[in-house]
Amino acid sequence: MARSFLPTAAARGPFAPDFWRSPLRGPWFTSVLGVVLLGGITILFVTGLLSYAAYNPDLARVNDKTPGKGLLGFYLFPWPTDPPWLYRLTQGVHVTLGLVLVPVLLAKLWSVVPRLFTLPPARSLTHALERISLLLLVGGALFEFTTGILNVQLDYVFPGSFYPLHFYGAWVFIGAFVAHAVLKAPTAMRNLRNLRNVRDGGEELVAPRPDPPTVSRRGALGLVGGGSLLLFATSAGRSFDGPLRETAVLTPHGGPEPGGGPGGFQINKTAAYAGIRTAETTEEAWRLVVTGPAGTVRLSRAGLLGLPLHSAALPIACVEGWSTSDQWWRGVRLRDLAALAGHQEPVDVFVESLQRRGAFRRGALRANQVADPRSLLALFVNGEELTADHGYPARIIVPAAPGVLNTKWVARLTFGAL
Repeated sequence: MARSFLPTAAARGPFAPDFWRSPLRGPWFTSVLGVVLLGGITILFVTGLLSYAAYNPDLARVNDKTPGKGLLGFYLFPWPTDPPWLYRLTQGVHVTLGLVLVPVLLAKLWSVVPRLFTLPPARSLTHALERISLLLLVGGALFEFTTGILNVQLDYVFPGSFYPLHFYGAWVFIGAFVAHAVLKAPTAMRNLRNLRNVRDGGEELVAPRPDPPTVSRRGALGLVGGGSLLLFATSAGRSFDGPLRETAVLTPHGGPEPGGGPGGFQINKTAAYAGIRTAETTEEAWRLVVTGPAGTVRLSRAGLLGLPLHSAALPIACVEGWSTSDQWWRGVRLRDLAALAGHQEPVDVFVESLQRRGAFRRGALRANQVADPRSLLALFVNGEELTADHGYPARIIVPAAPGVLNTKWVARLTFGAL
């Protein structure tokens, strides 16, 4: 006698159609969430590419934290210095939107969970491709949002560097996302066009024996939207100064400013964290080494103060999404230091810090960044000497550059060596 391969309904658990009882699931609810994610994730992907390009990773190996990217680096271009708030905008949007979409993503995953347990696993080639794309999409989404949130929270608990994990994870995720969107977009748009005429019968997302409703689908969408608004209200303020920053209670760089006076604005890594010893930054001990075709020049802080000084109002913006408003920086133009090193025209520069640990104790800047008259080796901020945590005795400040490339505690500048 032939034996059935199907277990009993009681043993099937989530594989049984009547296991899923929520009356909220259905094509319209899932389609609305899907359309929101389609727009939101597209913006996330584009701003993520822009953030990566801002590091100029094809300029120097020290800037590239994703070796072996191959064709995935096709979009790279020299990062501009105008407008000076460009990186502040793109990365602020990237991180804030990522946080805001968390409730939408979780609701979307909840709404399609029954599809992960449908039997048979594949009814056709198209259905098999949809199931594979769904698995990659769910796994990729959870991975990307989790690593991104951990990075924003400064919880570096990754099994490796955040940069390659998030970068390659993004490409896996977006590949699955595009495949899934192509396969499901016609159905989603049809469901949205027929809001009043969607028939739930026969749809695998709809419970065959639903429980009594306790909230409408529009009410559930309102709850999801409220969660997104709450995350926006408690995180977006980290990209601003003043009272608004104190509303960002869910982010490490929210809350009150870390001190008062000219240097009382946000920092990422302190001098103590970077291993900077006070003895090596004194006027007697510290020298800036500038190297180029003209040879090597060693400048004390007093020597730098003897050069023409210039001022620029520029923000600082970091990959974690936080930023400060314009601060007034004063110091020596990088293009003047390039000329001192023997370059008639601005060239790329390799920057080295006294910092003893961290991924960006060395970095490279492109010639267009060196050429900008607002790009400085800063010695002062807001009318006072730099504090130790802001990079005393000297730091780089460049318009529109990620915060980690505005190197603090600069020890050496090598022009034209890249």
